[in-house]
Amino acid sequence: MKILVINCGSSSLKYEVYQMPEQISLGKGQVERIGQENSFLNQECGDITFHQDKAAPTHKEAFEMMIDALLNSPCKIIDSPEEISGIGHRVVHGGEDYASSVIIDDKVVKAIEDNIELAPLHNPPNLIGIRQSREIFKGIPQVAVFDTSFHQTMPPSAYLYGLPRELYDKYRIRRYGFHGTSHRYVTNVALQLTKRSLENTNLITCHLGNGASITAIQDGVSIDTSMGFTPLEGLMMGTRCGDLDPSILFYLEERGYSMKELNVMLNKKSGMLGLSGISSDLRDLEAAAEEGNQNAIQTLDAFAHRVKKYIGAYAACMIKVDLLVFTGGIGENGVKMRHRICNRLENIGIHIHPELNREVGSQPGVISKAYSPVTILVIPTNEELQIAMDTHELVSGGC
Repeated sequence: MKILVINCGSSSLKYEVYQMPEQISLGKGQVERIGQENSFLNQECGDITFHQDKAAPTHKEAFEMMIDALLNSPCKIIDSPEEISGIGHRVVHGGEDYASSVIIDDKVVKAIEDNIELAPLHNPPNLIGIRQSREIFKGIPQVAVFDTSFHQTMPPSAYLYGLPRELYDKYRIRRYGFHGTSHRYVTNVALQLTKRSLENTNLITCHLGNGASITAIQDGVSIDTSMGFTPLEGLMMGTRCGDLDPSILFYLEERGYSMKELNVMLNKKSGMLGLSGISSDLRDLEAAAEEGNQNAIQTLDAFAHRVKKYIGAYAACMIKVDLLVFTGGIGENGVKMRHRICNRLENIGIHIHPELNREVGSQPGVISKAYSPVTILVIPTNEELQIAMDTHELVSGGC
């Protein structure tokens, strides 16, 4: 069974085809700069790469480019659209409507539309991807996999804000959390790797990249997560500020900043980029820190400090912590950052092994000392594979 995974963004279309249930990637590609000048497609299949420069003024043309590349390029992946048995779509926001992935029908489309106000930048292009796919792949089942669904198991104590109750009742203002597909994927891999069962294992999973979030997982379900009503809350990230005193916004507004300027500042000009004044890329900051740049050193320390605080807070909310998982671009590749984060967490049973930490590569691996009560793992995330797995399970009836 071949499953097509689609991640449709505002200016990009990413896709991958999996052979299921073998979980083999047959090839992947992306159309970039949709609606802009110099749009292009890149597709990979084995050792072959296909590049095409072609105008894609709308997502319709981007989908046409994708289909043509899948069928007719030098590294074609399928011979006919009929080979696709199911299509899985990444959808950012399912609100409180869905706690798991679901086959798409008109009711699901309506729910995604209703949640546009909660994710105005993401749900509309996600819907475009769904509609284009339903038009092209007529009769083929389509599945929505929500970033938020994994966190719908959080108790009210974790998702409610200390605001007037009417704001939750009327506007659904609450913590939703994101990166759920990634947190769920690495949780399952961690359990397989350590040969532990879902029911008696507590994990803290750290998805650290340009966007970053941490989740506390107990008995296989999310009980708390660092991102909130939007992905802006929580950890300091590449360009997002993370947690801050809300009064700072009022203070800056009184000094002439507009709400639009503040929105751009907090989402795109803050975080590691804003604090360092150098870059949002950890590698650039590590290089600057090696040369003694104090802004870079302070930014790296601040990032690690925020992660460390969340780990400690979640450890306090669970009876015990069995596994600590690092994933995402920084989590998988940031050797020094993992050490910064784990340093001085021995008091809660986290003992990192310096040599193992340096040796771990692109494959999942343990980086904790043998006597560490908490097993520390590095696990490359694969949200596309998780979407393919969900889609296969739903369209095959669990067979």
